[in-house]
Amino acid sequence: QVQLVESGGGLVQPGGSLRLSCAASGSIFSMNAVGWFRQAPGKEREFVAAISWSGGMTTYADSVKGRFTISKDHAKNTVHLRMNNLKPEDTAVHYCAAKRDSGNYYRSGTYDFWGQGTQVTVSS
Repeated sequence: QVQLVESGGGLVQPGGSLRLSCAASGSIFSMNAVGWFRQAPGKEREFVAAISWSGGMTTYADSVKGRFTISKDHAKNTVHLRMNNLKPEDTAVHYCAAKRDSGNYYRSGTYDFWGQGTQVTVSS
């Protein structure tokens, strides 16, 4: 089992920044990648970004490219999502998830473990 704990959400004005963190513990040796997803009220959960556990691969949704950066702190087994130039449409509960297999990073159904989520609200 892998446990994931998100932190760093909050309320920010449009154009502002936040950094989300996802701390992993447990059987982390079995992890291949960590992804971030988000879900707004009344909408389906959508892919945001993913990073391989080695840190050598990153991929992003088109809607966040150039604004968000995913990275990994190897010493702390923590994945960060730096979010810049936030927009009201970024408002959602953001979840981190871990998967044991490679590939299909965009599909939430391929992830094996999920955190509890952290709320991000972008509003003036």
